This record gives sequence, C-alpha cells and structure tokens, in this order.
Amino acid sequence: VTTNNLKHSNVNEFTVEGFTESPQLRYPLFILFLSLYLVIILSNLTIFISIISNSHLHSPMYIFLCNLSVLDISYTSTVLPKLLIMIFTQHKVISFVECVAQLYFFFTFASIEFFLLAVMAYDRYVAICRPLYYSLLMSPMCCLRLTLATWIGGLCNPVVHVVLIANLSFCSSHDIDHFFCDVIPLLKLSCSDTFPIEIWTYIFGTILGGGAFMLTLLSYVFIIHTIVNMQSATGRLKTFSTCASHLTCVIIFYGTMICLNIRPAAAYSPDKDKFFALLYIVLIPMLNPLIYTLKNKDFKNVFRKIRNYALCRKAIINASETH
Repeated sequence: VTTNNLKHSNVNEFTVEGFTESPQLRYPLFILFLSLYLVIILSNLTIFISIISNSHLHSPMYIFLCNLSVLDISYTSTVLPKLLIMIFTQHKVISFVECVAQLYFFFTFASIEFFLLAVMAYDRYVAICRPLYYSLLMSPMCCLRLTLATWIGGLCNPVVHVVLIANLSFCSSHDIDHFFCDVIPLLKLSCSDTFPIEIWTYIFGTILGGGAFMLTLLSYVFIIHTIVNMQSATGRLKTFSTCASHLTCVIIFYGTMICLNIRPAAAYSPDKDKFFALLYIVLIPMLNPLIYTLKNKDFKNVFRKIRNYALCRKAIINASETH
C-alpha cells in the first residue's frame, strides 16, 4: 500500500459483525439483550433513587455506591443500545465518528470504575482500620473531591489513546469482528504501525490501572490484617460483612479486565474477547446491585419501607373505591 493510498484509506464507517449471521437467532438475541439492558437500568436506577431519597443512606459508602450505579448504567449504554439497533434492523454499520465516540466513552467509564473501586476500598480501609478518624478523613467535602477526581480523571485518561487510534490508517477490510468498537479489533484492521499504541496502552494502563489496583490491594491487606487481629469471632464476621460486597465486585471486575486486556494484539481471539466483553458490559452491571443489596440491612429496610408504603397506598385506594 503506497503512502498516497494510506492517506485516503481512513474510512467513514465500519461494519460490526456482531455474534451470528443466522436470521433465526435475530429476535431471540434482541429479546435477550433488551431484557438484560432493562434489568441493568432498573436495578441500578433503584439503587440510585433509594440512596438519593433516603437520608439514612447519605454516608460515604453509599454515595460511592450511587456513583457506581450511575457508572454501570453509563458504560452499558455506550454499547447495548447500538447493538440492539443493529440486531433489530440488521443494519450493522457504524460511522467512524460513532465508533471513536463509543471507544472513548468505553475507555472513560472503564477508567472511572478503576478509580472508583480504589476510592471505595480506601473508604472501607478508613472505616475499619481508622474508625476514630473516619468522620475527618471521609468528610462530605473529602467525598466530593474524591468523586470529582474520579470522574475527571476518567474523562481525561483515554483522550491521547483515542486520538492516536482515530489517526490510524485502515486497510481495505472495514469489518470489525466484535459487537462494538473495541481497541484490539480496530488495531487489527489498521495498515499503520500499531506497536506504539500497544506500548502506550500497556504503559499507561500499568501506571493508572496498576496504581488503582495497588491502592485497592493495599487497602484490603490492611483490612484483612485488622480483621484477623480482632478478638471476637462475631466482630470479625460483622466487620468483614461491611466490605465483602465491595471485595466481590473488585474480584469480578479485575478478573474480567485482566482476561480482556492483558495480552498482545497478536494473541487476539474474537470469540474469547466477545465472551469476556459480555461479562464486563452485561454481567458486572447486573451483579453489582444484587451483590450490594442481597445481605445489606440498610437496603432491606429501605425496600421494606417502600413495600409497606405501596401496600398502604393500595389499601387506601381500595378503601376509597369501595366507599
């Protein structure tokens, strides 16, 4: 390919291959992903509204959980709506601008989740290991600053990376063997030298993602050390229960992200990447609300009040209609 051809090889649109070409699976896949998307939206929205509307849940832990719910809705919405449209209409074309935007927001929300999970781990560390200083170290102003830093850092993190990818030249094939615009499928289509971008990805990912991971890991090292040194078994169990939900989410998130991203482009496997991307985009946002509410007494009390209010209101309406 000549230099002149490379200059004009940037495309206006890509074709997203998705999961299958079988027309028999078109509507079942659409119903499946639509159902999953609605579950993710409703469950995370329920948590968000419950925390915002209940003053008893305005502690730092729940404020960060509120941000996590918004985040889960956000990065799922970067992929699933477009995927649903492509499955339903069988029009699998995505414009270059849409592709770059999808890539940017996917990177952004993934970065924010790295930072947010680290902040939530720090919050649990202070609550368990430095309880006397909790109100000082996790004051409302401190929580606000940590939240803003998390979102601003996530928004700024992928800018250089996405700009480099957007300036690549692409070959004759414009078929993305994935169900959304991800990094490795785009690099596989490029005629340019992608090695600098891969190096940049690993270095920057190691610094930021690795830094967030180390902060999370260190927080839990101190937390576990504190719990192990407690005299009472009941106290150990009760203390561990306050961070068990977050620890479960951390394990699922980092396990999925490691499987999805920590390998060179040469080792790219479309089927495996689609599977792990589905775990990240669909499974984690569905599991997070379940994990945090399943054994959480505060949420159980809130849901019980909501149920009692609904039953009471229904009884009043029925009595009014009977009268």
